[in-house]
Amino acid sequence: MQELVDSDMTYELKDAVDIIKSFPAAKFDESVEIALRIGVDPKKSDQQVRSTVFLPHGTGKEVRVVVLAKGDKAKEALDAGADHAGDAELIEKIKGGWTDFDAVIATPDMMREVGKLGKVLGPRGLMPAPKAGTVTTDAKKAVEDLKKGKIEFKVDKNGVINNSVGKVSFTAENLVENIESLLSAISKVKPATAKGQFLRSLSVASTMGAGLKIELNSLSLS
Repeated sequence: MQELVDSDMTYELKDAVDIIKSFPAAKFDESVEIALRIGVDPKKSDQQVRSTVFLPHGTGKEVRVVVLAKGDKAKEALDAGADHAGDAELIEKIKGGWTDFDAVIATPDMMREVGKLGKVLGPRGLMPAPKAGTVTTDAKKAVEDLKKGKIEFKVDKNGVINNSVGKVSFTAENLVENIESLLSAISKVKPATAKGQFLRSLSVASTMGAGLKIELNSLSLS
């Protein structure tokens, strides 16, 4: 029961995942999400944390991918599994407020036009970026990677990284592996200018559930 979760207690990761999976089932397959506070000052440009990682067991979510590319590149993207691909017409549709997708990939030659979509894509965290692998000449590979479980992580203005790491229906072992893979990837991109402890605090929760604080020493990071 969620009311039995002690908000002042810290749990080993495996125990926390077991508790989350023991909560009464919702009417849908809830996501499992982490909130990680890290030791950076997000206001400093040299302490931005943003990269990507493959979750070994995926997110459990069907990722809807839009590719902004011309001609053959757009066709390659569609053949690779992109949900939508194109140039001017697609850009106009997004300008009009359409955001029925989870990720946007763009080829470099489209970036001048993509820049005009900042007001729509920016607030939703969907702007393509080289660091995220979403500005690339190889749109085919980028689509395949996203469909296979590649995710982006980045620190927000409060020094916190929030990500979905799977579904409640996953096995506890798979959820733990996904979480530890994400945390390992975050640890590896610690800015050189960040001082002191990098991973400060971690909580894990399901979409509808209470957050559980994790004992950082219980993590097995490679």
